[in-house]
Amino acid sequence: MNELRELTRRTLLKQIGFGVGAAALTALLNEDLFAQQAAFPNFAPKAKRIIYLFMAGAPSQLDLWDPKPVLSQHDGQDCPEEYLKGERFAFIKGVPKLLASPHKFVQAGESGQWISTLLPHTAEIVDDIAVIRSMHTDQFNHAPAQIFMNTGNQLPGRPSMGSWLTYGLGSESRDLPGFVVLISGDSNPDGGKCLWSSGFLPSVYQGVEFRSKGDAVLFVSNPDGVTDRVRREMLDALKELNAMKLKETLDPEIDTRISQYELAYRMQSSVPELMDISKEPASIHEMYGTSPGEKSFANNCLLARRLIERGVRFVQLYHRGWDHHGTGEFEDLTHALPRRCKEVDQASAALVKDLKQRGMLDDTIVIWGGEFGRTPMKEGRGGSQLPGRDHHPRAFSLWMAGGGIKGGVSLGSTDDLGYNVVEDPVSVHDLHATILHLMGIDHTRLTYKYLGRQFRLTDVYGNVVGKLLK
Repeated sequence: MNELRELTRRTLLKQIGFGVGAAALTALLNEDLFAQQAAFPNFAPKAKRIIYLFMAGAPSQLDLWDPKPVLSQHDGQDCPEEYLKGERFAFIKGVPKLLASPHKFVQAGESGQWISTLLPHTAEIVDDIAVIRSMHTDQFNHAPAQIFMNTGNQLPGRPSMGSWLTYGLGSESRDLPGFVVLISGDSNPDGGKCLWSSGFLPSVYQGVEFRSKGDAVLFVSNPDGVTDRVRREMLDALKELNAMKLKETLDPEIDTRISQYELAYRMQSSVPELMDISKEPASIHEMYGTSPGEKSFANNCLLARRLIERGVRFVQLYHRGWDHHGTGEFEDLTHALPRRCKEVDQASAALVKDLKQRGMLDDTIVIWGGEFGRTPMKEGRGGSQLPGRDHHPRAFSLWMAGGGIKGGVSLGSTDDLGYNVVEDPVSVHDLHATILHLMGIDHTRLTYKYLGRQFRLTDVYGNVVGKLLK
């Protein structure tokens, strides 16, 4: 009976078969033992899929999205004491100086949204995006903040948003995972693989990392000397052994193992074609700035579009390098920030344009942003004279487009220095609740029983941000 307690109703019905006998057995058992979320979606969804462009390291909202003329007027002056009393910073010591943005802002599009001149391509799509200038979070260090932004909790071990969505809605693709991760750069973000973990959900909902060079997915290709026929015979034999064990133990992870082996076999045919972007028209490569065969954010944006075309539910791109403290030219606002923007600006805008011209933006959510914001004060660590900002959880910006989101709007505002949110605050839990709502899910009903209680992505928090919705 202890083993049965770990099963969901979905798993139980899968093992004992459907029909009157199965229903009768379920009715005889304690209903609480098999509590499962309501059928999803709960209501008609506005969106079917998500592409999340995660800027790991926290891009500066004060240099990209939230212009502050008052901050410019007081550039170089001591930060007012009222902002410092009882405050904790990651690296700032003593009384810091206020720091104006070294970059210019312009109003773009018919909506007249303010945007940095560092993002000229994104300026072309401002009428399609909603900029949230009033985001805030509970975390001010990278790893816990990234984990919080992706899973709704700062500690490792919780399922990621992509895992929750594929658990609730499943995948529309038979030959590809429902949740795919693409990373540009040479290393994972600070939060590591926790950011796309399935946590306590069955591992079939784990994000699968695709690589731009070599085998797209590790261990999917046949080893040297193993033919497709031998591979198929091996998998058939393994499936029989796993099925015998499943019948004996009713362990749902065995069922996951069987399905993942079969998916890996099908991916041997589907993934090479998917990853070959060389066959895309020249106009598409020009739009995105892609170079087939290279590892780049631009290539990953194009791959993201190809993935959702083939039924993948959730695609997450991670791009590192946004941690601009000003301790050197590789992480300051005058040298490093323009480089990062140049790496992502064209492709991010191209993705929105491409989805729109294909008629896919209406039911695809695109999200762009990091894990927290940056301070309106200069960090000045070690006496550095280069402009840089410390971590700031109280206010930051991100943008969303498509899938039922209003375009050409700015939501929320911060004070004159960009330090605190003063209008329409949006928490991480609010963002998650809104995303699930757009996907047709009541965030309070997408739950999973673990350690004796029902867990959800938004925990016990979160409200749908109605002002963002069409």
